[in-house]
Amino acid sequence: MEPDTALALAAVLHLGFQATVTALVYPTLARIGLEHRDDWQAAHERHSRTIVPLVAVVYVALLAAGVWSLASAPGRLDLLAVAGSWSAVLVTGALAAPTHSRLTSPDPALLRRLLLADRWRCAAASAGALAALGALVG
Repeated sequence: MEPDTALALAAVLHLGFQATVTALVYPTLARIGLEHRDDWQAAHERHSRTIVPLVAVVYVALLAAGVWSLASAPGRLDLLAVAGSWSAVLVTGALAAPTHSRLTSPDPALLRRLLLADRWRCAAASAGALAALGALVG
């Protein structure tokens, strides 16, 4: 496998994961928080337990492929792919994860912040995947 192929696979995996979270997981979690407050604690804890292993697998693949790409004389699209994808990881660490940790109750302002951070992650993952696919075919 070539570095461009690994980066494209990891970036597309990441985008699929992130798009699922953005389109399905977080809206459902927010709806539970706003409409079914009594179910919030259990739903939030279940979400946190089940998503962490998936995040770990996806982010490790993304980071490893990015490092391999950077170590292999990357082109402009490879650099954009790594920057876009890793930006999503940075948004997770800087915004999404801290907001999650503050959501001990379904605070509407924090839920809005989480959904906004998640949209930024999805945009960054989309840019990364598009650039990685461009590098692969270009």
